Amino acid sequence: MKDELKGKVIVVTGAFGNLGMVTAITLTKYGATVALVDSNQAPAGQIPGALSDALVLGEVDLSSYDLAHSAMSTVSARYGEIYGVVNVAGAFRWSTVEGDEVDAWDNLFNANLKTALMTSKAVLPYLRDRDGGRIVNIGAAAAAKGVVGMGPYAASKSAVARLTEALADELKDRSITVNAILPSVIDTPINREIMPDADFQRWVTPDAVAEVIAFLMSRRSAAITGALIPVSGRM
Repeated sequence: MKDELKGKVIVVTGAFGNLGMVTAITLTKYGATVALVDSNQAPAGQIPGALSDALVLGEVDLSSYDLAHSAMSTVSARYGEIYGVVNVAGAFRWSTVEGDEVDAWDNLFNANLKTALMTSKAVLPYLRDRDGGRIVNIGAAAAAKGVVGMGPYAASKSAVARLTEALADELKDRSITVNAILPSVIDTPINREIMPDADFQRWVTPDAVAEVIAFLMSRRSAAITGALIPVSGRM
């Protein structure tokens, strides 16, 4: 698969986080040109050498269509046609229906659903049809069932799944595929901090998730669209 993504311009959102950064590095390993987009300020001096040539756009609120469109326009102005986008941007928090304000639901739907929706909508005018563009969303295995403390998160990620299916059906005649991966718990420093007593070895690594994303970006995945793909580690 080496150089399979050579010449492909791929936007990674949530790029300054653990999974976003690992995904960007993995895509460049396969030859892609990546643009890093995030709602946070670009981390000074913390962009790895493998991404030294990447376009870096920080402080972009991707839940706003205008700002998402502006970001895609900037990427296109630098690189030309965009091949794909990986919607990593998102958030998690423990929240109960009774104990938290309605804002908790609004915040998670903005962070998880609206960022994916607005970024996907904004990138469509720039996606290349002739080779088949790619959109990959990050859902969650937790979206399959709501449990105590995860209602807003599960609901927002379930909405990402429905967005994925609907957009895949909408774009199937343009050879643009839209898929989502459904990780279990990703082994990141923040998840270890939140769940210190868990068995980390059962979690899925960011590298494993990124490899699935890279496959979905490749031509070998051309027959797959509208799929919700579990990436579960040993959970």
